[in-house]
Amino acid sequence: MLPPTVRPATLDENSLERLRNLEQELGSVIVAYKADNPFAHLSEDQLQRLKTLEQELGVVLLAFKAPAS
Repeated sequence: MLPPTVRPATLDENSLERLRNLEQELGSVIVAYKADNPFAHLSEDQLQRLKTLEQELGVVLLAFKAPAS
């Protein structure tokens, strides 16, 4: 199985302006990424388990659909 590819997103001018406005409101830098593989659809229980592990590890976890074999 190949790992999912995540790369910086290409935004149009309107989207970029909206992102910049949110950056100003939050006082943060925001980076937009695009995933080549779609994100996995998780149940509430699965999502909670993912969030718990994120907190325990101190990282951000992304769950992608596994490619069809």
